[in-house]
Amino acid sequence: MRVIAGKARSMPLKALKGPSVRPTTDRIKETLFNILMPDIPGSRFLDLFAGAGAIGIEALSRGAEEAWFVEKSKEACGIIRANLDFTKLGECAHILTRDVSDAVLELNGKGAFDVIFMDPPYGNGYGQQILSLLSRTDLADEYTIIVLEEDLSDDLNEGDVISGFEITRIKKYRSNRHIFLKRKADK
Repeated sequence: MRVIAGKARSMPLKALKGPSVRPTTDRIKETLFNILMPDIPGSRFLDLFAGAGAIGIEALSRGAEEAWFVEKSKEACGIIRANLDFTKLGECAHILTRDVSDAVLELNGKGAFDVIFMDPPYGNGYGQQILSLLSRTDLADEYTIIVLEEDLSDDLNEGDVISGFEITRIKKYRSNRHIFLKRKADK
């Protein structure tokens, strides 16, 4: 695992180990950031279910103003901190070691993020739960891009999307996909 582009380009990142760990491949990360690139420079980036922090670190490397990492595993947060220190991107980063739901509620009132990326454990509905929670906060406005990574078999579709959000794009890969969402503008 490495940083693909930007200030920390090609720098290797530490990864978590274990059977439930599924780091985003370099190819998928590159595709994701090619899609997001116009929105990254100067952005506030929120990385939910951050794992080793590779997505948020990629955003910082590519010019995000700040990145918030939310991960409940203390071990994973230690790896995020080590990766931030190694890439020298830590001064623009904030790490919250807590459950994503608790962190979303804690961050409410601090304003909207430009990009929210979430990669919850597959197959348990966490994505929809967090979308529901986000719909009741100020973390996402009509300009915020939300990206939900899920397994192809999770099958979130437009009928399942939480009220207040709409799917703007779906990018499928071999075994997973990124669903891009935006808050519906008030009419």
